[in-house]
Amino acid sequence: MGPPDAYIHVIATHRWSSHSERGRMSERRGTLAIAAAALLWSTGGAAIKAVDEPALKVACYRAAIAALTLLAVLRPRGWRGTPAFAIAIVSYAGCLTTFVVATKWTTAANAIFLQYSGVVWVLLFSPVVLHEPLRGRDAVAIAIAFVGMAMFFVGELDVGGRAGDLFALLSGVLFAALVLSLRRERERGAEAAVTYGNVLAAVTLLPFVGPTFGVSARSALILAFLGVVQIAGAYALFVRGIKTVPATEASLIGMLEPIANPIWVFLLLGEQPRLGSIVGGLVVLGAIAWRTLASDPTPVPAVAPPD
Repeated sequence: MGPPDAYIHVIATHRWSSHSERGRMSERRGTLAIAAAALLWSTGGAAIKAVDEPALKVACYRAAIAALTLLAVLRPRGWRGTPAFAIAIVSYAGCLTTFVVATKWTTAANAIFLQYSGVVWVLLFSPVVLHEPLRGRDAVAIAIAFVGMAMFFVGELDVGGRAGDLFALLSGVLFAALVLSLRRERERGAEAAVTYGNVLAAVTLLPFVGPTFGVSARSALILAFLGVVQIAGAYALFVRGIKTVPATEASLIGMLEPIANPIWVFLLLGEQPRLGSIVGGLVVLGAIAWRTLASDPTPVPAVAPPD
């Protein structure tokens, strides 16, 4: 005679409860991993500004160190001989470079907020590139975000700062190209694209480093932190976390980065962003958060930011 039904029910309930608890624990660890990744990414602004070297030299050495670390840690095997994969690598390399230039030439707040507008460009160009419909909430989010982006360019005229703002805006466009190309690949090969994007950036920028290739001990330590921890370490945490955290939640947690980035710069270097930049950044983030939270079968994808 088999065990009583009540006994079977208790055992089944216990097993389901244990499995559910393990799932919740796994998701909590994933959430913490993504939050830690976002906070590590957010240190990029202060660290880049703290290196007393030209922008392209910083971008080259940072990418080279990150590439070596990622090759050792991830050992990517997802090389794909498709145009979309090639675009992902090139756009990632370009995004890495333009973000460093923007951070050097303008405030950290402007650099990170304008780069983060890449999510808006994804919504705008998805109908063309991915043949996804442009929904009403997408159009509203885009319009609101463009208002916020315009606020970065209103106010005092600073030629160097404005050039930095334009590089930050270009970084956002390149970030969108990365996301769209990976989505065309159905998000396969992301680890390889990130790794080889760093390789491409380092190799391409090397001719612009000379004639003086050396750096001070202080700069070398900061560059090592940028490559090993701020890029490679953060990406490894993100890859671990995204396996158990829904894309919508991951996207919202990732907003810790643009919020914390200018705070680190203010606390460590004393740089104060303009009021218009703060308001504009909050408008952009608010539009993205509203669009992400809106019920939709195709939420904004959570993709590691290349900064």
